[in-house]
Amino acid sequence: MTKALSFTYKVVDKAAMQLDLYLPDVTTELGTDAASSPTLLPIVLNFHGGGLTVGNTRSWFPTWLKDRVVAAGFAFLSAEYRLIPPSTGHDIIEDIRDLFTFVAKSLNSQLLSTHPNIQIDVNSTAVSGCSAGGLCAYLAAMHAHPKPKAVVALYAMGGQLLTPQYLQPKSAVFLRGRELLDPEAYSDYLYPRCLELEPTSRSALAYHGADAPIPGFPANPRMLLNRLYLQLGNYLDYYTGVHEPSLSQTLRQAVEAVEGEAQSDYPADRLKALIPAQHLPLFPQFSVDSSWPPVFLAHGSRDSAVWMKESESMHGLLCEAGITTVFRIIDGAEHSLDYVANAEDLYGKPGGLFDDVCQFLVNHLRSV
Repeated sequence: MTKALSFTYKVVDKAAMQLDLYLPDVTTELGTDAASSPTLLPIVLNFHGGGLTVGNTRSWFPTWLKDRVVAAGFAFLSAEYRLIPPSTGHDIIEDIRDLFTFVAKSLNSQLLSTHPNIQIDVNSTAVSGCSAGGLCAYLAAMHAHPKPKAVVALYAMGGQLLTPQYLQPKSAVFLRGRELLDPEAYSDYLYPRCLELEPTSRSALAYHGADAPIPGFPANPRMLLNRLYLQLGNYLDYYTGVHEPSLSQTLRQAVEAVEGEAQSDYPADRLKALIPAQHLPLFPQFSVDSSWPPVFLAHGSRDSAVWMKESESMHGLLCEAGITTVFRIIDGAEHSLDYVANAEDLYGKPGGLFDDVCQFLVNHLRSV
């Protein structure tokens, strides 16, 4: 694995927020002449998944994407962002903006001392992410400057956040066959006690060992928060920070007041009017316009964590706005489809999903 260069891109409450940068060997990937003068490298900025509640730069790391991007002669970057709770989506947008500012204004000067033959082409930037990382990629397309030239969003949240998956309390198993959680076991992470938590951008994955009552069960409670909030039907409260009155309850009551409304097709346009204006920038579905860059979408048809209709909805919005869009439906695939043990066999062969993603990035970053 290519060794990462780590940088602090901002400091919040005396806590450093980190990015990891992976560079190609310019003498190998770009030719021997590249070593004689600085080489401008396009860059892909990746955001990790984890429901926005857990993770770090190494969590659910897309090795398949990093390897292909670096082999194409691009730089690959994995960045932290603040986690909910106690932070909210507004803090994450601020982190994304600050990350882009660091890459545009500071990263190259910091690279000079160790890699004088490499510079990042700040005008040739793409963003990528899976699941919640895909939502971050959408937020970058909406709010980051300079605006990215391409977006890769795999089974991404954010295409349609006003569905029963986010708003409806669950009384039966609903996500990948996994048991319902006991909210009392996570009381520190429930409102209002969650506001007492220290802000963090770094929460590593951890699992119980073979001698535990449930071997392999997550040992880091943050790994289960996204599932818990979906179960309780109040994910959007934590995402927006609107707890009193509960935004989720307000939206849910509006849906229940509409007789005959199909639960699988909540009236997003009517619900939009109930969301305070200052929180609408957190909802990609309400911000798609002609300024968006080209987008590559992929989603498993049997995804029970992030419904495929999110990517279907986003694809439709992008097409209506005239944005170049690729949408791949992976028949029969569940969530985290690129992390299954045989992912390279399924998607890594020539002409497969992984090559399609990389070629999309090459096409849009090298044409800049």
